[in-house]
Amino acid sequence: MTERGSEQRVSEHDVTDFYRMNDLLTERERDVRERVRTFCDKEVTPIINDYWERAEFPFELVPKLAELGVAGGTIEGDGCPGLSPVATGLIAMELARADGSVCTFFGVHSGLAMQSIALLGSEEQKRRWLPAMARMDKIGAFALTEPEHGSDAVALETRARRDGDCYVLDGAKRWIGNASFADLVIVWARDEAGKVGGFVVEKGTPGFNASVMTGKIAKRAVWQAEITLEGVRVPVANRLAGANGFGDTAKVLAATRFGVAWEAVGHAMAAYESALSHAKQREQFGAPIASYQLVQHKLATMLAEITAMQLICLRLSQLAGSGQMTDGMSSLAKMHNAAKARRVVADARDILGGIGILLENHVARHQADMEAVFTYEGTDSIQSLIVGREITGVSAFTRKA
Repeated sequence: MTERGSEQRVSEHDVTDFYRMNDLLTERERDVRERVRTFCDKEVTPIINDYWERAEFPFELVPKLAELGVAGGTIEGDGCPGLSPVATGLIAMELARADGSVCTFFGVHSGLAMQSIALLGSEEQKRRWLPAMARMDKIGAFALTEPEHGSDAVALETRARRDGDCYVLDGAKRWIGNASFADLVIVWARDEAGKVGGFVVEKGTPGFNASVMTGKIAKRAVWQAEITLEGVRVPVANRLAGANGFGDTAKVLAATRFGVAWEAVGHAMAAYESALSHAKQREQFGAPIASYQLVQHKLATMLAEITAMQLICLRLSQLAGSGQMTDGMSSLAKMHNAAKARRVVADARDILGGIGILLENHVARHQADMEAVFTYEGTDSIQSLIVGREITGVSAFTRKA
């Protein structure tokens, strides 16, 4: 290919689509991606640095995000869009490309909370909550992690005691996104028979208290909360009908984990785009730094990682859509993409030099946020053990039902 042809091939609009993944998408998937990308470019990127720096949540974006009609992702019926897993992944990718905090807010609501109800709720429970959540009139949260139980969430200590037509919840949760303002929080607790269940706690329920965590250096514009539950009475009708053990909880986690792999792609894309643009414009020693071999090698390596991440996510989402995705597959994608994206954003920060640490250039925000992505929804180590269990048939860690 000639040098001129190469410049035409890599336009400003597809610098991160080197293997033409766009050609493999359906028309609906491309439409969803473009609508979310346009929303992000117009509404999110111009304002998010200020919110991130002040550690404030951008509530003004919620109704605008709702207008996209994508909440609920792959869920069909009850007002949800019934998107393909690929389209759902592209939403996470584009939101993260703009901002990780907004991506996390949406992922908790549309993914963890809504999927819990869709996968484990009765038909009545789905009809009761999902339509309003799909419109984002009601916002959801997912309360699993506890102060003493993160990777070993199966050992959760929050208790649910039956008392007449209610369950009484007592315990504590931590790192719960959206919980300080959510209309309903799905609290995972162990009942008197030792079975883990999901209990929908609605806003204003006495005994439920959520305080926003402070001092974060990542995902600063999304609010995670510490929750205390003291004698919280939840109607029996609010226990998810299909949640009768931690294995059911794990179904939700497996169904949403591939979205985090897509999110990592979005962070890497944003950082690469900024680094490439800067390298073309920044001159040192009489020439743009993009003309130097060391910078070109770094950019090429970054693009290779992004391309691999994209193709892994595309194939994984196709497998999810056909019902062939395994826990190990989703863990492999999360493990690989989080590690690679972490390196890509670090290299982008390096290419920008000193200005790379300024929020106005966006890369520093993505680099900080990738530290959270690398850890949440299963650390790198835990993901590797899930993959290891699948490929060896031997579990290297204990999981209780």
